[in-house]
Amino acid sequence: MTATILARAVLLDMDGTLVDSTAVVERLWLEWAKPHGLDPQHVLEVVHGRQGHQSMAILLPERDHAINLVENQEMLARESGDVDGVVAIGGAQRLLASLAKHPHAIVTSANVALMTARMDAAGLGIPDLAITAESVSASKPHPEGFLKAASLLGVEPAGCVVFEDSPAGIQAGLAAGMIVIGVGPLASVNDPTYAVDDLTQITIIEREDGFELTIG
Repeated sequence: MTATILARAVLLDMDGTLVDSTAVVERLWLEWAKPHGLDPQHVLEVVHGRQGHQSMAILLPERDHAINLVENQEMLARESGDVDGVVAIGGAQRLLASLAKHPHAIVTSANVALMTARMDAAGLGIPDLAITAESVSASKPHPEGFLKAASLLGVEPAGCVVFEDSPAGIQAGLAAGMIVIGVGPLASVNDPTYAVDDLTQITIIEREDGFELTIG
């Protein structure tokens, strides 16, 4: 599929979109889930794209949320210290370089420490604007993070293009009223506006009234 989108800003998820951290995410979450007797497949369906405490609340709905908040901080610390196997998604470095002169931001459910650790491990530069777990009161699939990024960039939501891989992230971008490009072989099942296997399929073309993203 080939398509051209006129954009004024690009908002990028991190895990699964810019960096491949699947192995470490799934390993640590399955370790956390085992003592609770949770179904591993269900755990993996829930945790991607969300802040950890929200995932815990979904997986253990009867548990005091104060415990989730404490354990989430412990999980973030473990994740920040474990970047073995974290690599850049194909085309990520080229895409970030081509966006350097244009409004763009990371919008991630990770905190600053985890974002920095994974972006560094993948050899990717961090955009000037990063909306992290510390920046919002609601996790994806709530659109708060994307709407906040658009506001800070001075761009209307309709002028933003979101890159996301997870169901929660794709839902958040669509709820924000933005065009969503799903990244990865499984993204298309979550009904993004467009879908690509990786970021090598994206080209940025400059225009006087913004810039174009060409898919294909």
